[in-house]
Amino acid sequence: MFNLRARTVVFDIDGTLCFDGRTIDEGILAALGECERAGHHLVFASARPVRDLLPVLNGAFASATLIGGNGSLVSAGGQVRARAAFDPAGLRALLEAAGRYEATYLADGPWDYAYTGPVDHPIRSRVDQGDLARRVDLTELPEVVKFLVVGASDMTELAETGRRLGLTVNHHLDEAIIDFAPGSTTKWEALASMEIREYVAFGNDINDFDLLRNAERAVRVGAHPSLDDVAQVTVAADPVAVAAEISLLAQAAGVVV
Repeated sequence: MFNLRARTVVFDIDGTLCFDGRTIDEGILAALGECERAGHHLVFASARPVRDLLPVLNGAFASATLIGGNGSLVSAGGQVRARAAFDPAGLRALLEAAGRYEATYLADGPWDYAYTGPVDHPIRSRVDQGDLARRVDLTELPEVVKFLVVGASDMTELAETGRRLGLTVNHHLDEAIIDFAPGSTTKWEALASMEIREYVAFGNDINDFDLLRNAERAVRVGAHPSLDDVAQVTVAADPVAVAAEISLLAQAAGVVV
């Protein structure tokens, strides 16, 4: 058993708790319940907007805090707010670059979204699963909190252009997508803005790097090499292994430094 000061546990969703893009395994849900009953505050932090977290959680853990859009959206007590959005000049520059590289994209506002990619792209199955929002033209979004490129003539150069514009860029080579966020927006930055500085974190991908790097206990799910230097514990990307690791936190709740 390990000592643990943190009473907040932060979970990425896709590839960490959810392995089919739609549901969380019953064993993991049970372990999360154990964790909550032991006194831990649960935070779910995802690249998904809050709108697309809700169907996956399916009404469970109503007291949890939700962080969406890799830190650009926060929901507590059922109230969703945008805490970071592209400024008009930055969005214009990104759209110009997207046009130059013939990019197709998913752009999220605080709730609704715009989508120009193919209807059969894998990302499409994760968007608005609960039929809670409207698909609109980009100009109808009151602000843009996240811009996900799903195709372009040169993805690598487009990603580099975003970095030169001062954006947070996560280029997921395995999925062939680029996730752009305004400024230095990250999941960890969103936590810090809520004064959450002691926590345990579970993550699986490059966009979880800062989240794990600043955690009291950092759990990598799977073997993404970008997390080699920050993961303290690695578990298989398997519901049984993940549930067992979460259950350890409930057991450790009584062991306080």
